[in-house]
Amino acid sequence: MHDDRRITEVRLERFVRERIIPAVYSRTLPLALSSWDVPDEPVPVLEAMRQEFSPQEHGAPWGKPWGTKWLRLQGEVPESWGTEPDTTVEVVVDLGFTTETPGFQCEGIAWRPDGTIIKAVSPRNQYIPLKLLGGGMAVDFYVEAAANPDVAQGWTFAPTPYGDKSTAGTAPQYRLGTIAIAELDQNVWELQQDVWTLAGLMEQLPLELPRRHEILRALERMMDVMDPDDVAGTAAAGREALAGVLARPAYASAHQLVATGHAHIDSAWLWPIRETMRKCARTFSNVVSLMDENPDFVFSCSSAQQLAWIKEFYPELFSRIREKVCSGQFVPVGGMWVESDTNMPGGEAMARQFVEGKGFFIKEFGVDCREAWLPDSFGYSAALPQIVKSAGSRWFLTQKISWNQTNRMPHHTFNWEGIDGTRLFTHFPPVDTYNSELSGRELAHAERNYRDHGRGTVSLVPFGYGDGGGGPTREMLAAAARTADLEGSPKVRIGSAESFFVQAEQDYPALPVWVGEMYLELHRGTYTSQARTKKGNRRSEHLLREAELWCATAAVRTGGTFSYPAAELKRLWQLVLLQQFHDILPGSSIAWVHKDAERNYQAIETALESIIGQAAAAFLGEGDRQFLLNAAPHARNDVPALAAAAPAASSQPVRATAEADGYILDNGIIRVVVGSDGLIASLQDHASRREAIAPGQRGNLLELHRDTPNEWDAWDVDEFYRRSVTPLTSATAVRLEEQDGAAVVIVDRLAGSSPVTQRLVLERGSPSLAITTSVDWQEREKLLKLGFALDIRADRSASDTQFGHVFRPTHTNTSWEAAKFEICAHRWIHVGEPGYGVAVSNASTYGHDVTRNVRESDGGTTTTVRLSLLRAPKFPDPEADRGLHELTVTIRPGADIGDAVQEGYRTNLAPRLVRGAAPAEPLFAVTNDALVVEAVKLAEDGSGDVIVRLYESLGQRSCGRIIANFPAGAVRTVDLLERDVPAPGVEPAADGADLRLRPFQLVTLRFPRR
Repeated sequence: MHDDRRITEVRLERFVRERIIPAVYSRTLPLALSSWDVPDEPVPVLEAMRQEFSPQEHGAPWGKPWGTKWLRLQGEVPESWGTEPDTTVEVVVDLGFTTETPGFQCEGIAWRPDGTIIKAVSPRNQYIPLKLLGGGMAVDFYVEAAANPDVAQGWTFAPTPYGDKSTAGTAPQYRLGTIAIAELDQNVWELQQDVWTLAGLMEQLPLELPRRHEILRALERMMDVMDPDDVAGTAAAGREALAGVLARPAYASAHQLVATGHAHIDSAWLWPIRETMRKCARTFSNVVSLMDENPDFVFSCSSAQQLAWIKEFYPELFSRIREKVCSGQFVPVGGMWVESDTNMPGGEAMARQFVEGKGFFIKEFGVDCREAWLPDSFGYSAALPQIVKSAGSRWFLTQKISWNQTNRMPHHTFNWEGIDGTRLFTHFPPVDTYNSELSGRELAHAERNYRDHGRGTVSLVPFGYGDGGGGPTREMLAAAARTADLEGSPKVRIGSAESFFVQAEQDYPALPVWVGEMYLELHRGTYTSQARTKKGNRRSEHLLREAELWCATAAVRTGGTFSYPAAELKRLWQLVLLQQFHDILPGSSIAWVHKDAERNYQAIETALESIIGQAAAAFLGEGDRQFLLNAAPHARNDVPALAAAAPAASSQPVRATAEADGYILDNGIIRVVVGSDGLIASLQDHASRREAIAPGQRGNLLELHRDTPNEWDAWDVDEFYRRSVTPLTSATAVRLEEQDGAAVVIVDRLAGSSPVTQRLVLERGSPSLAITTSVDWQEREKLLKLGFALDIRADRSASDTQFGHVFRPTHTNTSWEAAKFEICAHRWIHVGEPGYGVAVSNASTYGHDVTRNVRESDGGTTTTVRLSLLRAPKFPDPEADRGLHELTVTIRPGADIGDAVQEGYRTNLAPRLVRGAAPAEPLFAVTNDALVVEAVKLAEDGSGDVIVRLYESLGQRSCGRIIANFPAGAVRTVDLLERDVPAPGVEPAADGADLRLRPFQLVTLRFPRR
């Protein structure tokens, strides 16, 4: 047989494009249009409908960036339309869409005149069935059209003005397309779906497989039997020509795919939060409309915050969602407040993502999610398995690790083991997308790509347009129906995530194990971009710790006269959790988003400072004595942990000596030599007398790198940045300033064209040197690092993470290690060799790198620890990070891991001095510093019980006792949601509990008050 395969395939492409698609709607009739342009920010529907609408021309340009136009659509349906078999009437609304980027351009939502939502209109979902418009043949409804600009601009990563209203301009972004009554030919539409599914499958099959050619010839027969001039009249014959190949069942060994409807909606990204609220309404209204027509359709919806917005701003839609939850179609998943970043949120914040998220789903829907759902976060902390399990969940899903630049994960279904030994059933959908259309290409890729063939037989595929929302479409449901049992394709069934996990657990019982973090080999710049957002997050987390601790103390110590501000603390927690979303905290959003975040953080700080002040006044009383409120989990200045008492008298004074080549600072604990260049030439602790700085090297070295990643500017730092570096060794001024209780060396220098002032501060009694770097950052596409070259042979570094720390090799023996050239740490990073180590802590920095080099001069090893202070990416915010910054770092020589833990809290919980009448004992005392109290609060249920969350911090078995210093009933062990659960290693005692905890074990205790 002659090979005419390509001829037939090209014929098919044109036949679909020019014959089938235009025939889907047999007749159209333009609607009468009128409109009203919203002057500024969006308004509620009833307010919009009260405005004066003016005649609107079809095909006219519209929409300044971020503007809103309300359209009124009116007309009459001709009597004969929709009366023929297999025809229905719809309204088609094209706001000027392109088909390439759904979710990243204009969108609309249709409203009835009574103010209820109909459904959304979007680039690939432009129809509104006539029956949804209230019945009858009259058409009269409104469309709220959002002129969201295409910030992505073809993913060229070029700077764009559209991310900020002040620079976006006013030029119209779009031109109205077809807005008309249309008669849908159901036969032609079904034919279109048949062809789409079969052609997509055919293209994925090997040329040597008979099935591919069988499909090709069936498609050829379809075109032969159809009349191109009468597609509607011959569509049934065309479908009949395809019926045979569509009816062929799948192979018995075909991979199984559980398809769950999905719409990954970024809570902010290339649009502001206020637009996300509308995106959620658009998407969810589409989803419930599809559910009305398709009772087997199941949609998985994460992010309690997004449903909370719907409840507040779209209550009628929320009621419809609640009905669909009850029917099992609309399924809350994930149990988190938002799909947060997991690298940077602190331990308690990560726990509260589940407390608030699961709490909302349980309260509003009676649903207790059993899976964590994070398809798009930028890597996954090794502490997450324990946190997920402690929240009462048992499964985990992500897709993002498929983006790795270098290494491929060896499994798609496996047990993930966290830092404490907790194992979590985990799945990576091998379809490698969370926005599947259920195309032939995607389904074939999922089957080919699955790495556990021979052991597992099932995987998950989330389908629906996402990132900017949109969700599933009727075309996707049609594809699912056609591939349920189709030869050459995986078997597709629509179901919930839970149904998948239950099946997968039964299917694959002997799971392989992945131990430790799941590091994303991409987007490493997110540890550093938008430093103000990161500083606000860190500050807010610690202020919330203080506020809850002191409010609980006041509630207990005042006998209940102080009213614990539970509702306000919850509101503030939820606002902080929102901003930990995986495109806000990582710094990868437009300017508008980060400006909002900075305003929110300032408001959070103001509110929490007021709460802390009121609580302190309540338990200290009125007086003029000075007290130190020590919110840290370790004693400070002789003030016990978690207590308020008078601080101890000052210890040995600091000696500051000017030398010919710099200054010597000495407080009897450590000795620092700062050279005339402002760099640290020597750093010693008196206990060991050992030099921490490597021979011939320096500490406090600022380095300026070229930072031009290949793509994803705000997200990525590419390894080649290291090959372009300018050490900042020249100082414009170095001077000594003595203060009460401290000696300060002030260093002025330039980083490019950005003025830098550093204050190197050694305080009385401090085991560490504090370095505050103030920068008026005016660079573009530069990375500023702060480094310390240490005389330590460290084969690994330890980085603070949630409820513990994670070790990473300092060598690059394998590609996995080499890929971790930028790493994330929370409050501290530690490097050491047996008997000696150095801790570097920070107040707001997350990005670090640790390298090693063996010196030729003496054979010793230099381990260099560097912190990434600032970046200057140009996309999506061309002004990212420009302006004033203040970043604090400390370095502590002669430190072990326990010292590092304490140093991290010291740096982030500054001493709080207040005045009052009498001290306050801590509510709790812990007899072993290895057991760290992370949170003290009152119970979520309003009972007044006191909740304590603590963890083993050293990575070893640790024993101790927690003692309640107030009348308390028998302690109970609870999960993160404060539900009773057993906890190994916890033995209730008369006044508290005896603790024998495994490395990094997390424990939550509930103390009833008597």
